[in-house]
Amino acid sequence: MTDKRVWIVTGAGRGMGVEIARAALAAGHQVVATGRNTERVAAAVGEHPDLLVVKLDLTIPEDAVAAAQATVDRFGRIDVLVNNAANFYAGFFEETSDAQVRAQFETNVFGPMNVTRAVLPIMRAQRSGHVITIGSLAGITGLEFVDAYAASKFALEGWMESLRFGVEPYGIRTTIVEPGFFRTELLVEEASTIWPEISIDDYADRTAAAIPGWRQMNGAQAGDPAKLGAALVTIADLDEPPLRWVAGADAVAAIEQKAQDLLAQINAHRELSSSLDHENA
Repeated sequence: MTDKRVWIVTGAGRGMGVEIARAALAAGHQVVATGRNTERVAAAVGEHPDLLVVKLDLTIPEDAVAAAQATVDRFGRIDVLVNNAANFYAGFFEETSDAQVRAQFETNVFGPMNVTRAVLPIMRAQRSGHVITIGSLAGITGLEFVDAYAASKFALEGWMESLRFGVEPYGIRTTIVEPGFFRTELLVEEASTIWPEISIDDYADRTAAAIPGWRQMNGAQAGDPAKLGAALVTIADLDEPPLRWVAGADAVAAIEQKAQDLLAQINAHRELSSSLDHENA
């Protein structure tokens, strides 16, 4: 295999997806940039001889299969899959409808599963590949007003951590990326950020305060998506890529604190936790 690898990037019409696709192209790789609106993807990423733009609604399994086949037809293989596409259902749990929670999982969990399921047979046949899934700081530590979103990202963590055991024997690596807050269009795109459908008096004041707070965060996030894209190319080029990669100084600090909190909670109740075996065990 040459140094030129074939990447598939989902959600390449905006934000991180655009920057990941551009970074891979700049590094000399071939890229299949996907999205529901191919014109938007093409305009965002820009023209390049090593770029193929493919329509993909990741909630439709047939789209995922077609995108994988289009990649092989054009470039002959698939080396790196970046499950980037996602959306954000904000709100307290009781104000988030059942339909909204299910829609959140449809895009953020079942969507990446659809695409990965389409790509893995190709990677297994090659006996090589790298599945990278964009998780979130909210997939490691719960945050206020993001109940459904955090649940979906926690689900990704469990899936990716378990997936590696099935695919590593075939030369396929896995990495889950845990970004903090990056300056993307996520919080201003109507199709990307969805607010609660239900209004409950007890939550009304807090919800009314939370929504403007999230909106005001747009454009003020510390993370640079272009730097994340370039760093992800570095991660993908490693012989032994990490199972988890924490992206952003804010995420590093928060996840370090979560690790310390977990250890403290274990130690606080270690004797009780360790006293639960059968007496004759």
